[in-house]
Amino acid sequence: MKELIGVINLDDELDQLNELTYFRCGAAVPFAGRYRLIDFVLSNMTNAGIVDIALFVRRKYRSLMDHLGEGKSWDLDRNHGGLFILPPDWNDPTDISQGDLQHVHNNLDFFYRSSGSHMIHSGSRHISKVNLREVYKQHMDSGADITLIYKPVAELRPEHEACLRMDVDEQGRVTDIHKELDHPNLYMEMFIMDKYKYLELVKDCIAHGKNHFFQDAIQENRDRLKIGAYKYNGYHAVINSVESYFANSMELLCRENYEDLFRENPIRTKIKYEVPAKYLENADVKNSLVANGCTIAGQVENSILFRGVQVGKGARISNSILMQKCVIEENAVIENVIMDKDVRLSGGVTLVGDSRKPFVIAKSSQI
Repeated sequence: MKELIGVINLDDELDQLNELTYFRCGAAVPFAGRYRLIDFVLSNMTNAGIVDIALFVRRKYRSLMDHLGEGKSWDLDRNHGGLFILPPDWNDPTDISQGDLQHVHNNLDFFYRSSGSHMIHSGSRHISKVNLREVYKQHMDSGADITLIYKPVAELRPEHEACLRMDVDEQGRVTDIHKELDHPNLYMEMFIMDKYKYLELVKDCIAHGKNHFFQDAIQENRDRLKIGAYKYNGYHAVINSVESYFANSMELLCRENYEDLFRENPIRTKIKYEVPAKYLENADVKNSLVANGCTIAGQVENSILFRGVQVGKGARISNSILMQKCVIEENAVIENVIMDKDVRLSGGVTLVGDSRKPFVIAKSSQI
């Protein structure tokens, strides 16, 4: 889709997942057995045919760069265009930009060299399957200056408290943006607008000492901008805490939720070739997601196992998430636990968390 370029801005995404973000940014956190959170927004963009995508990162991005590489898994390893991972590089002594505006100011060449006339701007905390072609069509048909994507939710959850809300009139115009906790229209931190209009607003914000594009350019100019709204009704999850990560991961064990997320349009990720999962004589696995390369000799129920997990004989795992290459030795017991990569749990040890507040073990720990 040559008309659109993509910008994934991680500047405002702080390390909200505690132990899971000790060594990585939130966008690089593993999810659903074989993916990273960044994969979903990136796949939405590439599924729409977007081939010029900038990723603005500021901190803890080594793991993200290792995962994305040159973008080959998303068909973005191109001679012209492709994926541009843009860490901070502030070499201009005259630069007065602040906050997320710095990324734009210091990477203007990306915008000017990209052929697309419009841009889709997103973070990575909202997991969805938004059809960006439809968003673009509605935006162009409406004549709006900017179109915000929102999700009307039937049930408000704790992770929604941090989300901005939108009032939308019958004509699909945004009349207000606020944080009323009982309001169901969640702004998904995703918008589309003319590329040059965007750069014009960024320049104006910098000149006036502002530091946050959405707040200073959009919210404060609601009366001057024609703001449209795109209503999204598909799968949606907000990952902004350990609790929301755990709850939304566990809900994927429900077939309906899993199919809503993965049934249409592929979610692409870094390819890692592994042997199939091996179930030994005493293995007992129920209602779980088990990735390639796992070896299971114990009991696994209502759990998610990433690649290469080893479960020893007599071990019991329930309602838990075990990331890549965790080792659970014989007769160990875990329940309501999140284990980051390369954790080893000694034989006979018991770890029990709460379903509302799981026990989290940091990467490469030995217990």
